[in-house]
Amino acid sequence: MKFTVILTLVLVVLIAAIVVISNNQAPKETEIVRQEVDITGQPLLGEEDAPVTVVEFGDFKCPSCKAWGEMIYPQLVEDYVLTGDVKFSYVNVLFHGKESILASLGAESVYKQDPEVYWDFHKKVFAAQPEAANHDDVWVTTEKLLELASEYPSINQEVLRQDLEEELTMEQVNIDKDLFMKHNVSQTPTIKINGITMEDPFDYEAIKEVINQELGLDENE
Repeated sequence: MKFTVILTLVLVVLIAAIVVISNNQAPKETEIVRQEVDITGQPLLGEEDAPVTVVEFGDFKCPSCKAWGEMIYPQLVEDYVLTGDVKFSYVNVLFHGKESILASLGAESVYKQDPEVYWDFHKKVFAAQPEAANHDDVWVTTEKLLELASEYPSINQEVLRQDLEEELTMEQVNIDKDLFMKHNVSQTPTIKINGITMEDPFDYEAIKEVINQELGLDENE
């Protein structure tokens, strides 16, 4: 009888020890990984002192970036940028070669000449992107970018042409290149919220959830 009792106690202790060890080895709740993006000198939409920063790493030649700009961007602006909660910035990515570089040079030239028209020009470049079936066609040209910028009186066409032909805004483009390489951007669009990379840039509910958490709001607010 004593042996049975002792054996039972030993088994209980062993089971308890296994449970404790298992609990200690159980994976802890995933910590949020942040890698803040330095947006100094980048185009900025919204209030400079907005508490949340959303950064898009995008490519003017990327069909998914065009879709994101049509589907998600307007909601983000209406819900958070116009309220002063979010400031939005864009970093050029150069995944599609010469056309990506040329579009980025043009956008940087427009931003340099008049930051107030940058975002409208930005949308026009994406709007000029052909349907996905014709995506590989060459459509970003110096003449096309001059045409898109021609309706803005504040944009000097000759300055823009010179910037494009002589790559005079390449320094700014290279800053963006350093940024997307530093942040290991492998796909476009890549969306970061206060340095947190969104797994699915098209999941607006997930985007809202992270923004609201950063704002210290309840999920229902």
